[in-house]
Amino acid sequence: MKPVEIVKRYTLFVVGLLVNSLGVSLVTKADLGTSPISSIPYVLSLNYPLSLGTFTVLFSLFLILLQLIILRKEFKLEHILQIPVSLLFGVFIDLCMALLNFVQPQLYVMKFLCLILGCLVLAVGVYMEVLANVVMLPGESFVRAVAYKCKKEFGSAKVVFDISLTVIAGVLSFVFSGELLGVREGTVVAAVLVGFIARLIGRKLWFLPDRLFPKEEVESELSDEEEMHFCIAIGRQYGSGGRLIGKEIAKELGYEFYDREIIRMAAGSTGYTPEFIQNYEEQMANGLLYDLGSQMYAYSPEDKSPEDKIFEAEKEVILDGIKNKNCVFVGRCADAILKDNKKCLRVFLCAPIEYRIKNIMETEGITEAEARKKIQYIDRRRAAYYHYYTGRIWGASFGHHVCIDTSVGKEETKQMILKAAEIYLTY
Repeated sequence: MKPVEIVKRYTLFVVGLLVNSLGVSLVTKADLGTSPISSIPYVLSLNYPLSLGTFTVLFSLFLILLQLIILRKEFKLEHILQIPVSLLFGVFIDLCMALLNFVQPQLYVMKFLCLILGCLVLAVGVYMEVLANVVMLPGESFVRAVAYKCKKEFGSAKVVFDISLTVIAGVLSFVFSGELLGVREGTVVAAVLVGFIARLIGRKLWFLPDRLFPKEEVESELSDEEEMHFCIAIGRQYGSGGRLIGKEIAKELGYEFYDREIIRMAAGSTGYTPEFIQNYEEQMANGLLYDLGSQMYAYSPEDKSPEDKIFEAEKEVILDGIKNKNCVFVGRCADAILKDNKKCLRVFLCAPIEYRIKNIMETEGITEAEARKKIQYIDRRRAAYYHYYTGRIWGASFGHHVCIDTSVGKEETKQMILKAAEIYLTY
């Protein structure tokens, strides 16, 4: 990493830390509870003379100590950076609390608006810290250490961590004051919204990391053999026969065929079983609901949700595939992943619903009602998954070179694709 980039990253991180502190302060000033990570320091500050920032520092140092105990020899020197970061975070929180001393909303609606504003600001701060990718705050670093040692997903560990902090803060509040102070509905709202908003920001600003921290371009010359590699990417509606048609085309052309093979190869790089991947790939009910469910992963630049890991792994399989030989890909957003590849013929196969129902009834031995329901269910989830990861509309004609109604016949569809491939190869 070049010195200039190091300076940029740490500057962004410090600014993000300040924004984060402003968000924590606004959420706290709303007087509807505070964020889970600040709940214990906040309850302590309400019952003892030390400030919220001071207790935040002390609590952060405690979490760093726990990391040392958990990781032992695996506790790296870079983890020590959490100490100055914690001190700075505490100073920033006290500074922001002092600057916002005039913010004392009385009406519930004003308190709630202050809470939402605080969540938005806090989410921006989290996004900036993650974008900088230089050091994690003690809370998230502690979660990663626990997840690593217990061999659990970061998101699951983060949920348990936040719930535990909230419960402990509530118990402490009753012990110290005999009533619930510092933990309220705002704590739950912050726990749900902050990561969700930060993840949304990351998706909308997907281009920002490369613009802020451009990677060095490595010049490479492709050999004549590598330049000959050609591929056909087939998208398909469920029941249109896309897999069988793709397999026959690959066999006739002598191309490598990738469909369920992608699952097997992705399993090797993710550590997930093929069965697990098959249940999660190309499956998404709704992008916003998925972001809400995966919002805990917004706090760590290196930890991704299972769905994100699977998509990235399958993407690598597809990109590696065309480096080796000519290929036929079925599904897995291959047409969008290879949209800039001039040697990729992009095909989408569709068919009337009644034709597809008949196909599914025959191949899966289910009733007409079951087949119709399954087709609608799978197509809806494929479309949501495709749009979420590519930003494109699934099945839209402008994203493909050829769109074919397979009800004209399997052989006829195959011949049309082969003819299109022949024309495209010589274009």
